[in-house]
Amino acid sequence: MKQGESRGLQGGYMSGQLLIAMPSMQDNRFARTVIYMCAHNIEGAMGLVINRLAGAVTFPDLLQQLGIDSPKSGTDTRIHFGGPVETGRGFVLHSGEYRHESTLEVNDEVALTATIDILQDIAKGRGPRRSLLALGYAGWGPGQLDTEIHANGWLHVAPDEGLVFDDDLDSKWDRAIAKLGFDPTLLSGDAGHA
Repeated sequence: MKQGESRGLQGGYMSGQLLIAMPSMQDNRFARTVIYMCAHNIEGAMGLVINRLAGAVTFPDLLQQLGIDSPKSGTDTRIHFGGPVETGRGFVLHSGEYRHESTLEVNDEVALTATIDILQDIAKGRGPRRSLLALGYAGWGPGQLDTEIHANGWLHVAPDEGLVFDDDLDSKWDRAIAKLGFDPTLLSGDAGHA
């Protein structure tokens, strides 16, 4: 392993990983959240909260606001709270087989598209096999996320498709924590202590 690299992380960065809020997280916007990391590099980090809904907005409501015809059959697409940054902007985290010219390929299995084209394709039944629609995102400036991790604010784990895309939001934090293989309540929220 090269100096500065974390096990399983490319160059020490967490793109494609799940970020899990520590049990001691004090920021209510992120308490018990699981965030899929779409981008993390020297310039900063961006991810989507995958275990919280955005509220009363429905997919058909959103399509109507955007002037897109709703599908004739009902859709169970739920809208997630992706994070506190740009909450009026939509992002679709999706399975990797769907590609558009504006798609950000996170890895072979997962990609991110933030254009109206993907919503039109989903409404027409031509969208990705799996998807998660979110309003807003979680963002960090250069070095900010690294500082929060070193201060014991976050844990990270490799994702699996079920954790990322399934609808069982209430158990996602617990399931993500369980992948770590230990009881996080035994961890201290203070940096340098276990």
